[in-house]
Amino acid sequence: MSRAAKPKISTQGPSIKGLAPEDDALVEAARAAIRKRYQPGRHHIGAAVRTAAGKVYTAVHLDTYVGRASVCAEAIALGRALHDDNTPVVAVASVRHPRPTEPNQAIGIVAPCGICREMLADFAPGCRVVVPDEKGAHTRTIEALLPNKYRRPG
Repeated sequence: MSRAAKPKISTQGPSIKGLAPEDDALVEAARAAIRKRYQPGRHHIGAAVRTAAGKVYTAVHLDTYVGRASVCAEAIALGRALHDDNTPVVAVASVRHPRPTEPNQAIGIVAPCGICREMLADFAPGCRVVVPDEKGAHTRTIEALLPNKYRRPG
């Protein structure tokens, strides 16, 4: 009985141009989370958040057949941090695991979706978010990623 070979995935990404060492480590924590739990059709995004106390919380997203019921990795990691730590979330990194059929099997940095940007702005104002760019990655404040955010009156 033969088994199909799994795509080769590096166990550690290279140091990312443009990132401080602590942000590079945050990206690697997100990569480790999705590497550990990747399942096609279930989990392909990993996230890591760091609190002001220096603690790192990771999560993978939960993909469902009913899209509205899916939960982003950033939301789960943020929830874990808010539950377990009494200090603000100061940094966020998200990564995407490629599908097995994609030629490039590198786990790459992705920016949070719009809903996650809203949530981060509400629960982690001022946090820095790792975003990809043509040279590697850099960080932006959540406010820079979500200008003119909706605010409830009153």
